[in-house]
Parts: sequence; C-alpha cells; structure tokens
Amino acid sequence: MSLYTMTRSSIRAALHTLCRPEITGLSNVPTEGSFIVASNHLSFLDSIIIQALTPRDVAFFAKAEYFTTPGVKGKLMKNFFESVGSIPVQRGEQAASVAALDSLIDVLDSGSGIGIYPEGTRSRDGRLYRGRTGVGWLALTTGAPVVPVGLIGTEKLQPADKKGIRPTKFSIHYGEPLYFEQMGRKHPLPERRRATDRIVDAIAELSGQERVESYNQLPPDAK
Repeated sequence: MSLYTMTRSSIRAALHTLCRPEITGLSNVPTEGSFIVASNHLSFLDSIIIQALTPRDVAFFAKAEYFTTPGVKGKLMKNFFESVGSIPVQRGEQAASVAALDSLIDVLDSGSGIGIYPEGTRSRDGRLYRGRTGVGWLALTTGAPVVPVGLIGTEKLQPADKKGIRPTKFSIHYGEPLYFEQMGRKHPLPERRRATDRIVDAIAELSGQERVESYNQLPPDAK
C-alpha cells in the first residue's frame, strides 16, 4: 500500500468518524481516464477533504512554502503534502502558475485526476467569486471531463482566522461531468471564458452560494 493510499484512508476514516459528512454524486467521478475536479473553496482543509473522499487520486496545488520551510516542522509539512499528492506552486507569480498548469497537464496525460479552485483562493465571506480561466484552459487544452464539486460548511472546520480544527458536519456534492471540445493550447480566449463560466455555474448549483461577479482577492495580511 502506497503512502498516499495510507494517508488518504486514514484521513477518510477520521472525517467519517468525527464529521459525518453528507456525500452525494460519487458515481459522477469517472472510473477511468483523466478528469478535473473543479470546486468552490471555503477552507484550508478543502483539498485534503476532496483528496480523501474522492474515490480516485486527485492532485492539487499547494503553496511552495509547504515544501521549502526549514527545520523539523518544514520536513513534516513537506512529507504530508507530498503524501497527499500536492504539487508546489509559487503564489502570486504568473510564470510559476503557468508552469504549474503545465505540471497538471502531465498528471492528466498519465490518466489521473487533478483538482483546481476556479476562484483561485478561498472565499472569506462564503460567497462564490468569478472563476479565473485556468480551469477553462485545462479543460479545452486536454479535453478531460470536469467534475464540478460543491462544498458546504467546510469553513466551520477551520475558520480563516483560526489555527485549530473543530470537527463539524459538512457536505460535499459531486455534479455530473462537463465535457468540452479538446482544442489544444492555442484556443480562442472567449471559448476559455465560456468554459470557465459554465463550470462555475455548475459549482454554484451544487453549493447554493451567493454569486459575486468580481474576482476573489487575497487579503493584504494573507500568508
């Protein structure tokens, strides 16, 4: 049994025992081939929750600092994020983000799943913000089906201004896969925007969140 499988199984068992999550639509996750999970984002724990509860492997971005922090704490963080299949990315650096998207294509080309938050960063006020077009770029470049996911209540597990985790019930809803024509890397920008908007519309139906037409921004003191 791989370290990823062991870690995911342990987290899944803990979530079921402590949080009793409501889970719907697991059958919408493709049983084979590459796929993209596109979710709303309410908590630091969302990626871990999706990776633990999705029946197939899902790789997510994680801040590069989680892999480069020195000392014992840094080593523990690096080992954990590597064990759940996270991919390091430099926050706020466009070139690094483009490189990270390319690394996600490598994962998809291997027939595995990747996860992405169209909002870019987690919502501090619980509303659903306009989607950034990276998810549309991935969908149109690769032709991989997109599984929209709606998370409800995960922000109560760890509020944005708190460090501790408080076990509480939450919901995760997997929607029907969305399919897009594979256009390759050089596709029209309007097509990318339309694909992104379609994906975010599906997420909104699952999460029931209030919509915001502007992009979500990191607060000045975010780390």
